[in-house]
Order: sequence, then C-alpha cells, then structure tokens
Amino acid sequence: MGCVQCKDKEATKLTDERDNSLTQSLGYRYGTDPTPQHYPSFTVTTIPNYNNFHGTAGQGLTVFGGVNSSSHTGTLRTRGGTGVTLFVALYDYEARTEDDLSFQKGEKFQILNSSWYFGKLGRKDAERQLLSFGNPRGTYLIRESETTKGAYSLSIRDWDDMKGDHVKHYKIRKLDNGGYYITTRAQFETLQQLVHHYSERAAGLCCRLVVPCHKGMPRLTDLSVKTKDVWEIPRESLQLIKRLGNGQFGEVWMGTWNGNTKVAIKTLKPGTMSPESFLEEAQIMKKLKHDKLVQLYAVVSEEPIYIVTEYMSKGSLLEFLKDGEGRALKLPNLVDMAAQVAAGMAYIERMNYIHRDLRSANILVGNGLICKIADFGLARLIEDNEYTARQGAKFPIKWTAPEAALYGRFTIKSDVWSFGILLTELVTKGRVPYPALKIAWHKLLLESLRAQSRLLAAWENP
Repeated sequence: MGCVQCKDKEATKLTDERDNSLTQSLGYRYGTDPTPQHYPSFTVTTIPNYNNFHGTAGQGLTVFGGVNSSSHTGTLRTRGGTGVTLFVALYDYEARTEDDLSFQKGEKFQILNSSWYFGKLGRKDAERQLLSFGNPRGTYLIRESETTKGAYSLSIRDWDDMKGDHVKHYKIRKLDNGGYYITTRAQFETLQQLVHHYSERAAGLCCRLVVPCHKGMPRLTDLSVKTKDVWEIPRESLQLIKRLGNGQFGEVWMGTWNGNTKVAIKTLKPGTMSPESFLEEAQIMKKLKHDKLVQLYAVVSEEPIYIVTEYMSKGSLLEFLKDGEGRALKLPNLVDMAAQVAAGMAYIERMNYIHRDLRSANILVGNGLICKIADFGLARLIEDNEYTARQGAKFPIKWTAPEAALYGRFTIKSDVWSFGILLTELVTKGRVPYPALKIAWHKLLLESLRAQSRLLAAWENP
C-alpha cells in the first residue's frame, strides 16, 4: 500500500534513474559533444552538435520525448521559455521533394518559435506588416530569405527626414559550422544570440532592435472542420449585424456565424441567380485558396441566397480610396496594392479560372493595406436582362474588354484589360473611368473601343 508521499519519492527516484540511464546510453551511442559548452547549466552534453546549435543563456536542455520508432527525430527543449526547440535526428533521411530537408543521424535542428520569427514571409508582406499603424521605429522581424536558400533576412522599421517611415532589410548569412552573421565582425551561434546582440546596440544597423513585429490573427480558411467539406449551413446560424453596402443585386452585411465568428454575408435578391447554378459554381470557388483572394466559407443556397466570406475591415477598395486613409496614400502604397491584386489574379489564371468582373468595387481592403479579390466568377451566373445584354445600365462596360462586351468572349485576357482599368482607379483615387461618357453613351464607348480608341491618361497619373 504505502503512503502518497512514499509513492511520490519512489516515482521521483525512478524518473531520475531513467534520465541518468538515458544520458549514459546517449553518450555511449554518440560520443562526446565536440562543441565547447558556454552555458554550464546544460545537462545533455553527449549528442554530437554537428550544426553547432545552442539554446540561449542560462537554461538547460532536457530530453522529454524519448525515442519513437515511427519518428525520424527525438526531441530536446529549453526550459526557460527561450522560444527554441531542438530536435535530434535518430535516422538518416534523404529529401524526397524540393521542400524536404536531408539530414543524417545525430544532427541537431533548431526549431524557431520566437515571436520575431515569421518564416516564409515575402519582402513586401514584411514591409506591409512593419509599416502598420502603431509600430515604432526599431520594430523588427526575421524571415526566410527569398533569394538565398538557408539564409534569413532581418527587416527593421526605420525613420529619417528624407524617407519618413520605411523598412531596411539585412541578409543574415549562415556559417559552414552552423552559426549566423550579418557582418563577419560579429558572428553568433544562434539567431537568438544575434537578436540579443542587436537589441542592445545598433552596431552598424539602421537602429537598435526594439520590439518584435506584432503577428496578426492567422487566416481562417474554414469556419470549422464540419464546414470544410459540407459547407451548406442553416440560415439560423448567421446573425446580420451591420449593413456595409447595398448593390444592384443585393446587400453586404457584417455578421457572425454561431454568434462568435465575424464574417461578411452577401445577401442576393431573389431571382438574381439560379440556386442550382450558384451551388455548382460555389463548389469551384470554395477550392480557390490564396492569401489575396477573399475566402469563401459557406453558403445558404435557398433563396434569398447568402454567401458567407471572410470579413475585411476597410471595405471595398473603391470606397477606401475616396476618403480618409485611402485618399492620403502615396504612389508606393498604390503600387503595392496593385501588386497584391496582380498576385491574386495570377493565381486565378493558374487555376484556369476567370473573374469576369474585376474592378475596385470588387477588391476588399483589410488592416495593413492588405487587398483581396472578391466576387470572382459570380458575374457569369447573374440572370438579369439589364446585365446579360452587356449594354444595359447594370453591366460594368467601362471595365470590360471589347471582345467580352461585344461578343461575350471572357478569357483571362479580358481580365487583364479590366486590371488595366483598375490601375486608373487606383491613381485617380476611385474616379470612374471614361468620366466624360454617361451611361446612355455605352454604345458610343463600344464603337470607340472597336475603333481602337484608348482611355485618356488622367492628370493624376505618375
């Protein structure tokens, strides 16, 4: 039987014996660690450190995972909340794809989970996040290098009288023995040591590292596991909270799903499109997943049709450009927004899809000037004589390529035409293209396009 305290003492004794035996067996298996120990509190010193990785100061490494025959790695970790996890390879592994990493038995791998590590983040996306409102000078992040495999980039928000707020980028190179450096005069065994060094002094950088860049909420790709494949949801699960806009074919609302998840809800007027055709098209739209496309979450297919998508806080690009923050945007911001739309449209092209209605009203803006394409593919389903006639008041003829407007031939090339018109909307801060032509003159516009007339350059053009 025995008392509880006796059992606890016995359990502690057995645990210590197992830890000691495991340390001894690792020493017998791998030999002595050839790397000098700078931190005397390390308790595991018997695994060869081929990559020369260490934890940060003052905390020990402890085996906590044990050996698993179904895994290629055992696990080490630091106890001090250092943001580093170390894995030790138990077997050799040969990369099978270009995204895989080959390794040999006994190698250590440093898994970065520090708040400043952003992984595969592009240069432009890094600048966008660092220049977000509220980040002070010295806000920084580390990301994988886009140009050099195995290297990293340090991106820092800076300010000066000439450029104002801007971002500086520094290449972090990797040493053959596993260390890191920005300049060869200062080399470090880990990225954590590098960050600590430049947090105390600028040492040649534009400024000292002050605070890691804030990471936004991860992008929600589905409302739940259940809606990933079965995404027809009951109307009762949606709550319409605030009307955001009113269009020709329905309304857009900010709402919630199940009372806890903020979403955008597009409500379509009865008769706008066939529920059967919409469901068929929505199945394709649901498969399109890209960070520059507004994610379709779910639908209510019974009329009035509800389309549930991710919520974008700044609304449509058209309205955003007309006042406030959007009105004050400079050319570099506008070029970046255009590049985001181009990235999303390039993905649509790769997926052999066509938007058919690309314009600023169908681009949504979120925090940090993030732009995403909305309403892709829906134009094909609209059942309205004023729209399908392609010359009616509801048809977006000023954004439509001549072959699409005249003969109904929509291709990715006609989307490229629409993208060109969208660029004029950007530089004119939302002004309607062909401002001299009224709706009643659509036929005249078609005739001038057929005669290869071109849109006159706006005086605001850079």
